[in-house]
Amino acid sequence: MKYQKLTNTELNVSRICLGTMTFGKQNTQQQAFQQLDYALAQGVNFIDTAELYPVPTAAATRCLTEEYIGNWIEQRGNRDQLVIGTKVCGPAAMVEYLRPNIALNELNIRLAVEGSLKRLKTDYIDLYQLHWPDRQTNFFGQLGYEHNPANDGTPLRETLSVLKQLVDEGKIRYVGVSNESPWGVMRFLQLAEEFNLPKIASVQNAYSLLNRTTEIALAEVLYRENIHLLPYSPLGFGVLTGKYLQGGLPKNSRLKLFPSYSRYLTPNGITATAKYVALAHSRNIDPAQMAIAYVANKPFVGSTIIGATNIEQLSTAISAIDLTLDAELLAEIEAIHHACHNPCP
Repeated sequence: MKYQKLTNTELNVSRICLGTMTFGKQNTQQQAFQQLDYALAQGVNFIDTAELYPVPTAAATRCLTEEYIGNWIEQRGNRDQLVIGTKVCGPAAMVEYLRPNIALNELNIRLAVEGSLKRLKTDYIDLYQLHWPDRQTNFFGQLGYEHNPANDGTPLRETLSVLKQLVDEGKIRYVGVSNESPWGVMRFLQLAEEFNLPKIASVQNAYSLLNRTTEIALAEVLYRENIHLLPYSPLGFGVLTGKYLQGGLPKNSRLKLFPSYSRYLTPNGITATAKYVALAHSRNIDPAQMAIAYVANKPFVGSTIIGATNIEQLSTAISAIDLTLDAELLAEIEAIHHACHNPCP
């Protein structure tokens, strides 16, 4: 495994991070323990979760992912070997069962932190992230931004001030954002400098061969402000493995179980995926490993978040960190990208 320190932190993280949003929905606690044991044995020390998980979210499975991880930590007694990242929900009708009137204000953030600490069976969270913005803006693939200051939600300074209190209390070590825009990242940085508040340590946004919108504006922020991206969905919900081509819909696959998660199955996305899969096969490379390696080796990436429902998938994903893509292959990837530009934003 390869490691690097997230900028502006003391967190030395594996460059592959174990995503866990299937724990409690597609994976039982026993299966979750197997994944966690395997990942740790391969040198993965960074675990990403959220109060929202598992996904698809539902009241019946509320917060099970954190509970499974906490039970594993308690049984294994290995908290000091791990870097744990979790997240607080932003406002959305789909999560009203967690708390009424969810917002990124002091009441909600404190309730969320205390809940996560209890479920994770830990005294501190290494990286605490805002899962999505409180204000009305674009995320989760939305296009066509509409400016509406009346829906700005909790002021960013108030949110960041609460996070500072939690840092000072030792309940969280560092803060990050997720599904955030370049403006949002820069505004958080400005407030941190102006009012001596915690500097954003990371940005967790979707990034893959099918969605490279991070490169349009956010990448410049990451480079210039020295912040790492924690990309999620490097396989586009598994689409870039090629298993959904030619109308494939394998039994128990995520898109078979949850057909509404079709963000990466657009006609253009399928066309691009077919080209990437064919390219990988022409080089005798696993398509999933090529897709993950492409993301993981970007200079602005700190750790790439991978997810799996079985050990075989997990082994393939973790091993991708050892794959080097040569200049000729990268040029061929760029040629496909220019022909099929960001098909699934």
